[in-house]
Amino acid sequence: MIRTLSTYIASTQAFLLRHKIWSTVGAVVIIICAWWLYGSLTSTTGQTRYVLGTVSQSTIISTVSGSGQIASSDELTMTPQVSGQVIYVGVTPGEKVSAGTLIAEIDPTEAEKTVRNAQASVASAKLSLAKLQEPATALTLSQAQNQLTQAQTALTTDYQTSMNDITNSFLDLPSIMTGLQNVDFGTDASGSNSQWNIDYYGTAASIYNPSGSDYRDAAYTAYEAARTSYDQTFLDYKSLPASPDATTTEKMLTETYKTGVLIQNAVKTSYALIQFYNDQLTQAGKTPRAAATTHISNLNSYTGKLNPHVSSMLADTNGLASDKSSVVEKQQSLTQTQAGTDPLDIQSAQLSLTQQQNALQDAKDALAKYYVYAPFDGTIASVPVSKYDQASSGTTLATLITQKQIATLSLNEVDAAKIQLGDDATLTFDAVPDLTLTGKVVELDPVGTVSQGVVTYAAKIGFDSQDSRIKPGMTVNADIQTAVHQDALVVPSSAIKTQNGQTYLQVFSPALATSTMATSGTSAGVLSTIAPKLVPVTVGIADDTNTEIVSGATLGEQIVTRTITGTAAAKTTSTATTGSARTGAAGGGIGGAGGIRL
Repeated sequence: MIRTLSTYIASTQAFLLRHKIWSTVGAVVIIICAWWLYGSLTSTTGQTRYVLGTVSQSTIISTVSGSGQIASSDELTMTPQVSGQVIYVGVTPGEKVSAGTLIAEIDPTEAEKTVRNAQASVASAKLSLAKLQEPATALTLSQAQNQLTQAQTALTTDYQTSMNDITNSFLDLPSIMTGLQNVDFGTDASGSNSQWNIDYYGTAASIYNPSGSDYRDAAYTAYEAARTSYDQTFLDYKSLPASPDATTTEKMLTETYKTGVLIQNAVKTSYALIQFYNDQLTQAGKTPRAAATTHISNLNSYTGKLNPHVSSMLADTNGLASDKSSVVEKQQSLTQTQAGTDPLDIQSAQLSLTQQQNALQDAKDALAKYYVYAPFDGTIASVPVSKYDQASSGTTLATLITQKQIATLSLNEVDAAKIQLGDDATLTFDAVPDLTLTGKVVELDPVGTVSQGVVTYAAKIGFDSQDSRIKPGMTVNADIQTAVHQDALVVPSSAIKTQNGQTYLQVFSPALATSTMATSGTSAGVLSTIAPKLVPVTVGIADDTNTEIVSGATLGEQIVTRTITGTAAAKTTSTATTGSARTGAAGGGIGGAGGIRL
């Protein structure tokens, strides 16, 4: 076999020497295939990548788009946006009015109250924020330290009181235990030196009621439990140091209180036995032994001595727990005062102030609806309402004849519900592509028109300025601003996720290192071995690219704006590589014309 192998090796070497070119080509092919296989096994382009961003703060404007025609009529019907009693009518038919003239007023009493309440809430939120932002004064620090010192002093006093109450208890407990032993195990009730009192009482009562033995057994068991506990507690008490520490005092207090409760129970069960004996003999017409009366009197005196001690030790136990909790609380308060306000508390207060300011603006906007003004110059054609009439959103307050151009739009029911009279609009025209005008919503149909099952509402927009190129019947496109929120927390709309009716943001906690947010040469996004968490948020208005976050996120928080998985990541890599190579001469690569930025 060795000769055969040697022969094979020799023949192979001879073949390779005779075919050097083909041998070289084959070796190159093998190396390329191995390199490709290694790259495929170690590539990360098929893994999930995350494009990161942050929660920012900016002004966000929500708009509704619609199209229609320039109206040929110059007549405008003025209706209120609210319902209520008309308390003022300021125009008459034929009267010429200027833009801003008050046409009518609906009773605004409730709306004014809402504005006042919102103003008070804003003032309160400002005070809360200002209070948090104030640095701790010397007085505040001194007060916090004094409160801690007072709590510590109270705790020390409670330990001393507890030790005093334990000592006072042992001034009475020995005599009580001796007296209880004499009541239960003396022989004066029977007049015999061989029968314990509890045996006599139980046996005598059992003649008339078999429960007598149960009373006797209960008294015996209770006494044994009390005696065992008392003996051990008394030994522990005698071994106490002159000045026991807090832990030793608490342990002794707990032990003494438990013993006191057991002795209370022993006295109570002995009393129950003797009283049961008295009751049974009296019901049977017999006279109980005189010793029974003496024993009950003694037991009552023991109870009178025990109860104050047990109550004091229970109060001591509760007091110690309360004072220890107070010390911890005051220590935390002092530490927080020294460290200053938690930044998260300030952010929360700032968010609360923003919410209250938004609520105030909403209340003011609602109040403004109770006053109907002329949107532009014109002549009042008719006034079909009078003072004290009831009006609603479909009531015509006045008809205005104007020379202003008006655009009539057709809106679907979803968009129509977002629009209010007075909303600003931006207008463009197919016939005059380089012209952009502004205007305001001056009329909105209260009742929609149904056509083939689709509901639409007509809205009219008055122009802020005129242009002679605009003719009746021309097509007009309008973007109507339905809401403007300043200093709002916003995120890219692509970051918003919805699951089971709940809106979420994807957040890495802790945040990924800032350095990992750069694009890595050929792949968009970053890799992470830990998946981001879904954090519930409440969203507000949105524009074409961003969405407002009302709650659930904080300014500067790192979020996931887009997720690239599997094949998508590979395609992104391929596109990035091609683009980079194509634009390399023009300064491409990452950050160049063909690069990809997060």
